[in-house]
Amino acid sequence: MVVEIPNVFTQEEVKDILDKLSKSEFIDGKKTAGWNARGVKNNRQLKSSDPHATALKERVKTALSKNSLFQATVRPKTIHTLLFSRYEVGMSYGTHTDNAMMAGRWRSDVSFTIFLTPPETYEGGELVIEGPSYEQKYRLASGAAIAYLSSTLHRVAPITQGSRWAIVGWAQSWVRDPAQREILFDLDTARRSIFNEQGKNKNFDLISKSMSNLMRCWID
Repeated sequence: MVVEIPNVFTQEEVKDILDKLSKSEFIDGKKTAGWNARGVKNNRQLKSSDPHATALKERVKTALSKNSLFQATVRPKTIHTLLFSRYEVGMSYGTHTDNAMMAGRWRSDVSFTIFLTPPETYEGGELVIEGPSYEQKYRLASGAAIAYLSSTLHRVAPITQGSRWAIVGWAQSWVRDPAQREILFDLDTARRSIFNEQGKNKNFDLISKSMSNLMRCWID
C-alpha cells in the first residue's frame, strides 16, 4: 500500500527546517547505505553528530505522532531511523530495497519520504517505486509525505536541475503483515466516514469493535 500524506509540516515549519539544514554539516550518503546499495547511492546526508540533528529528528517524530493518516497507515511501534538528505544536479539513488533490520534491532516494515523542497524548484528527483509490471513516480508538495512498503524496489531519479531536500525514515509497525495493515486502514477509513456523516451509531460501533478485535489478534 502506498499512501500520500499531505501537510505533515506547514510551509512555515518547512522553511525553518530548511534554514537549519542549510547551516548544518552534510556527509556522503554512502556512509549510511547497506553494502548492496552503496554502489548506487549518490547523495549528501546530515551528519548524525551535527548540533541540529537530534532536535530535528524529535521534531519529525512529534509531527508524525500527531498525524492521524500516518498513524492509520503505518501503525508505528517505533520510528527508528531518520535521515535528512540532499540531492544536487547529477545525484541519484539507484534501484534498491531497504535493509530488513536497522539500528541493530528494528524491523523496517514501512519506509517514508517527507518532501521539503517545492517540486517546481527542481527537475528530476522523483521517488520511483517499482512493481512487477509498472512504475509509480512521486514528486510531492513541500511538507507532504509518502509511505510505502520497505520491501519494494525503489529509486530516486537523477536531479537535472535545482536541488531536492527530503527526510527519509523507517518504521516498525505493531502489525507486521501489510495485508492486515491495509484491512485496518480500510476499516478505520470507513468508520471515520460514518462518524463524520452520521455520528456515533451502531455501524460505527460494530466496525470499531471489529478493528479492536483484529488488532488484538494481529499486534506483534
